[in-house]
Amino acid sequence: MKRNSNLVLCVDDERIGLEVRKILLERAGYRVLTASDGPTGLAIFSAEPVEAVVLDYSMPGMHGGEIALQMRRVKPQVPILLLSAYIGLAPEVTAVVDLYMTKGEGAPVLLEKLGSLLQPVS
Repeated sequence: MKRNSNLVLCVDDERIGLEVRKILLERAGYRVLTASDGPTGLAIFSAEPVEAVVLDYSMPGMHGGEIALQMRRVKPQVPILLLSAYIGLAPEVTAVVDLYMTKGEGAPVLLEKLGSLLQPVS
């Protein structure tokens, strides 16, 4: 199996969840940058050659939909996977991201969905 080395940005205010996700993605071969809030995530997103974003929805200050909207304005081609503890986010939120999943779906689903976002278009 070819190891990928795509650069992924994970944004989540839950430190433990963020760390677990970072370890999971690094074990799968990804290079991972992390941010614990929206403004930091946007700064990293703008400054680094990020190839995909794993973004938490529910965060203080800015929710994931707002962050995704700003990311789209900077680099519209970068795929965004939105994570949420909630089932059924508003259509105006899910319309801004490429894929959406609930946190309860687990690591295999996260890896599968992220991998599908990073597949080259043929």
